[in-house]
Amino acid sequence: MLPALPEGDERELESSEEGGGAGEERRPERHGSTYHSLYGYRSCRSSQQGAGSGDGSPSTAAAETPSSEDFSLTLLDTNLPAEAETELCSFISKRLTKGALFDGMGNVASVGLSIPEYKVGCYYCRFQHENLLEMATLESDISAPEYVVCFLGGSEKGLELFRLELDKYIQSLKINLDLAQKTLETYVNPYLRSWFENAICPIQRVVQLFHEKLAFLLHAALSYTPVEVKNADERTEKDISRFVAAASLQGLVQEGTMTSLCIAMTEEQHKSMVVDCSGPQPQLHNAGSNRFCEDWMHAFVNGAEGGNPFLFRQILENFKLKAIQDINNLKRFIRQAEMNHYALFKCYMFLKNCGSGDILLKIVKVEHAEMPEARNVVTVLEEFMRETSVA
Repeated sequence: MLPALPEGDERELESSEEGGGAGEERRPERHGSTYHSLYGYRSCRSSQQGAGSGDGSPSTAAAETPSSEDFSLTLLDTNLPAEAETELCSFISKRLTKGALFDGMGNVASVGLSIPEYKVGCYYCRFQHENLLEMATLESDISAPEYVVCFLGGSEKGLELFRLELDKYIQSLKINLDLAQKTLETYVNPYLRSWFENAICPIQRVVQLFHEKLAFLLHAALSYTPVEVKNADERTEKDISRFVAAASLQGLVQEGTMTSLCIAMTEEQHKSMVVDCSGPQPQLHNAGSNRFCEDWMHAFVNGAEGGNPFLFRQILENFKLKAIQDINNLKRFIRQAEMNHYALFKCYMFLKNCGSGDILLKIVKVEHAEMPEARNVVTVLEEFMRETSVA
């Protein structure tokens, strides 16, 4: 028989009874038109550096912070008006002068250009052609060409949410960039023009495709359930895959825990969730959900009215943040319950009220597999939850 919960401790559990702020009102963000620019970067100081800086002399320190005379930028492709492109080039030159561009690592900043007439978010990254970089490594007298790519749209805060996606997006450029006129027109230019559609909009497209069924996709991502997509075009299949990856707790939960969870989910009678896109609306098979995912689904569906891809990403980040908070709260209660039976009741009430007790129990069970006392607490909680579901 579980003891009654004193009134004074109820507020500890209240934060998980709702959707965790899923439906909070947010100010819509303007993203308007999107732009890109690609520059060739040429260093003008390699020979000077090699002549007198091999032994830690003062020229070595000077080389770490280049001046505007140490490099040149050549415009290769852009859809910006001439005046705005000149302003962007000046901005990038200042960043290079400050040594703020590191090879292969994208940055996000806010840039004021004459067009558009308000500050716009700017992702910029300096990179080298990957194939030619290998050749340059083999032959020391060859220097691999370098480039700076800029994507402009939305706000600094909005683009920062997608910085990793944009880093991945330029990987294809690093491999396939060829400045022959034919390649520039048939591959490079279309690829740069579609950066917003391909890197920023997948989450929005998935929300619009699934609507209320999005709860099942959120549950699959949170529970590490494999998702199999059938009868979908290539873009839709990639969109769903990216959404599931973005909604999972990968990188936020210990790597060992994540691997063990994936193994546990495939060993269970739990099958892959199948998404059949042969009709106008996706049909789902072997799908699961819970109250937590349904609450957050409503936040996505409500946000769909504004059609802002940055808002969807922010909701997704809040969804993961709430899940991590719930996991940490449960782990804290379990530590207390190892020595306190009253805390065991708090664990039970938390699992009952949070809306995602089924997933949280699986996660903490894997994390505490090598800890006998905590494992015993989890076993008791599993029995409580089974009895409740049967009743």
